[in-house]
Amino acid sequence: MSDTVFRFSFRSGIDLIEVEATLHLAIVAAEGLFGEARVRMEVSYHVDAPHSVILIDGRTGAGDAVIRVFTAFITREFGEDAFEVRRTSQPITPQPEPAAAAG
Repeated sequence: MSDTVFRFSFRSGIDLIEVEATLHLAIVAAEGLFGEARVRMEVSYHVDAPHSVILIDGRTGAGDAVIRVFTAFITREFGEDAFEVRRTSQPITPQPEPAAAAG
């Protein structure tokens, strides 16, 4: 297992919405291996759309599986030259909670 976060940087012209959809497929694949509950507890990621970057936490078995499957999927879907991936100590930025509806 990895003890780092993986930073996927995509070249301009790559639709990050499509990339995130592919990440969701990789997460579903990991659920087949580890179960939905474990994947929900162990896998975290952050999409930085302005910089065309996705950060994925690879410190757990489920996170490592998501990274491996995601890398295979995006290589097939977008091509080897569509992205770069590297390990980083950059933390995963938490997604803000949606505002509660005023009632």
